[in-house]
Amino acid sequence: MSHISLRTINEEHATLSAMLQSLLMMIKRGPHDAPELFFDILRAMLFYIDEVPEKQHHPKETELLFPLVSKRSPTCAEVIQRLNTEHEKGEASIRELQHLLLAWEILGDSRRGAFETAAQQYVNFYKEHMHLEETVIIPEALKVLNADDWRLVDAAFSLNSDPLSTTKQRDSVYDRLFTKITLRTPAPIGLGQD
Repeated sequence: MSHISLRTINEEHATLSAMLQSLLMMIKRGPHDAPELFFDILRAMLFYIDEVPEKQHHPKETELLFPLVSKRSPTCAEVIQRLNTEHEKGEASIRELQHLLLAWEILGDSRRGAFETAAQQYVNFYKEHMHLEETVIIPEALKVLNADDWRLVDAAFSLNSDPLSTTKQRDSVYDRLFTKITLRTPAPIGLGQD
């Protein structure tokens, strides 16, 4: 894959998949005797999902990649409509998770189950969403987009600044977020003390 945009999409999907898996692992692990740290890390993880995929990744797909693919391949219209609808609901979904987490933190374990159920549903939804993009949209884009299309898409995605990226220069504004998620999250999920 020689397109910057596709490398960026794949890397961001991989990072997001790892974040979603880490979220579930943290939930399973529970707060133990460090509830402040536990809830702080979960809030940082949910903030990451809201900040990077929802504000950087999805808009470029919805406003640029999907319309170009749809224009050149009408057979993808139904899948693209589904993905766009999911993007539209994404911000509300993450806000709901943030609210449920706050309820668990403030009101106690009586609210834990609701958060755990919603988090699992969200992770399942997101994995299916990325799977559709990777197995339907990207292969179709490789077939139908021309060089001018790719220049536009590549230029747009090259501007993304994922704080957890291993190949791109991280924007310093995200240093605190990076530290919270990777350095404070206990092993084996992160590098922090268990």
